[in-house]
Amino acid sequence: MRHPCPPPAERAAELRRRFAEEARSERPDLSALCLLIGAVGDGTLDETGLDTAQTELDRLAGQLPYRPGGPLAWARAVSALLGERYGFRGSDTDYQRLDSSLLHAVLRRRRGLPILLSVVWIEVARRAGAPVYGVALPGHFVVGFGTAEEQVLADPFDGGRVLTGADAELLVAGSTGAPLRPSMMSPAAPLDVVLRILNNVRAWAAARPERSDVALWAVELSLLLPSHPARLRYERAQLLVQRGDFVGGALELEAYADLVAAVDEPAAEQVRGQALAARAMLN
Repeated sequence: MRHPCPPPAERAAELRRRFAEEARSERPDLSALCLLIGAVGDGTLDETGLDTAQTELDRLAGQLPYRPGGPLAWARAVSALLGERYGFRGSDTDYQRLDSSLLHAVLRRRRGLPILLSVVWIEVARRAGAPVYGVALPGHFVVGFGTAEEQVLADPFDGGRVLTGADAELLVAGSTGAPLRPSMMSPAAPLDVVLRILNNVRAWAAARPERSDVALWAVELSLLLPSHPARLRYERAQLLVQRGDFVGGALELEAYADLVAAVDEPAAEQVRGQALAARAMLN
């Protein structure tokens, strides 16, 4: 299987700048951020490709009926279009593919991970005026329509199947063994969706040590988000050392040690020791 290759360094730097700018805007655009992730991960996605993907989302939205009704009517209309007519859905094999986490590839293949298929549902329905949002159930991302009082859930990974309350409970129980809580049904903010997508990319790369390049760009994009786990800096440092950038990795380790020293000095000392070991590899 051919894996996407990253763009040249200058292009990658420009894409990162645009990603950071969009992430820090007053109203971050979910589709734009997802497509920029795709462009960082796949050097074949140029400006024309970015525009084409946005146009495809517009085209699909234009085929939805005008104000079909309440949340259930919206869920059925979007599922009929994307799941039944165009065949967007997922399968277990999609978890083995990096392009299942890249929006432009999901639009082309009509296959992807639950969260990327949900992004397609959200962006198409939003353009048509639907009250739509992502719902980050533990272990399985779905789409919600309507307010909390009349919420309807659909599972894009299953072709947009409308979920009953029992269905949602089974999804959560199957992933965590825990009961479904009302807080799990809340709308997911765009930047939370983006971070979860990048976490999926990191998980894909973690299972493939030879793809540390993918892990690195996923971590670096995550660090550009206004809110991110501080430990990602430690992960980036480890990746830099793994890839032979001993000085860069040591500097990042030292910066992370300074960050954690205020709350855990023994841990900070351990990280400083790792920085010294990284520098020693230069000899």
